[in-house]
Amino acid sequence: DWRMGLALGLALALSSTAIVLQTLNEKNQLGTPTGQNSFSVLLFQDVAVIPILAALPFLAHPGGFASDHASTGDGHGNDGGGHGEDHGSASDALFDLTTMLPAWGQAMVSVAVIAGIVVAGRFLLRPVFRTVARTRIRELFTAVALLIVVGIAFLMGAIGLSAALGTFIAGVVLADSEYRHELEGDIEPFKGLLLGLFFITVGAQINFAILLAEPLVIAALLVGLVALKAAVVYALGTIIRLEQGNRITFALLLAQGGEFAFVLFGFMISEDVLPRSITERFTLVVALSMVVTPLL
Repeated sequence: DWRMGLALGLALALSSTAIVLQTLNEKNQLGTPTGQNSFSVLLFQDVAVIPILAALPFLAHPGGFASDHASTGDGHGNDGGGHGEDHGSASDALFDLTTMLPAWGQAMVSVAVIAGIVVAGRFLLRPVFRTVARTRIRELFTAVALLIVVGIAFLMGAIGLSAALGTFIAGVVLADSEYRHELEGDIEPFKGLLLGLFFITVGAQINFAILLAEPLVIAALLVGLVALKAAVVYALGTIIRLEQGNRITFALLLAQGGEFAFVLFGFMISEDVLPRSITERFTLVVALSMVVTPLL
């Protein structure tokens, strides 16, 4: 169905900010034309997750996938269903304020709340941080920043969106603060630890039951995804007149799937956009594409 194809394309079009930025930092290439263009594309993709999440309910399959929700197994072993359970909901919030609303109502609420967060961040956070800065207590500064991030993540969960999306929006809001450099210094110790946890979760997405059952299919999907995305990005690099060597690096850097694909797949299952059997396969493909990126 065209709705399923469009939804899958939107998820697979995203690349991994964490993987690419870490690779660029390790090779000291973030300040190069390739690094700057890659960062620009990644930032735009992350922002694009917001309208994608708002649009997905409109791509729900008319008949739904009732049998898919009822049965966790799809012929690939019991752990295949358990793996999918991790993505059965877009959020882990204690409650969802939008469950009774129609799809268009959920989309309107999502857009309104996100716009409200951005406006509040611009006009309310600065006086709050100025007040905290006057105390000259460094730990309080960090605590307030973390409280803002957790609060926005919780709010995103309460309207049926992903907490991961909430933390990204919180980062965008905090980056607009005049204290952004101090905040960067405060959270620096957390980056290595949390990035390590992120890579652990990527590894945990690999469902070996499907990989062993359909190795050729998964390999073909992986090669197809990486080759197609690399070709598209290489063409874009040609349009913006990057040098040949930079063009190749640019294409290979952005050829993998992204971490937000996991969020979107979970949301697609809960909204009857894609069946679990498809999202499980492509969750595996995205995770493997992340693994091969440093090698590329």
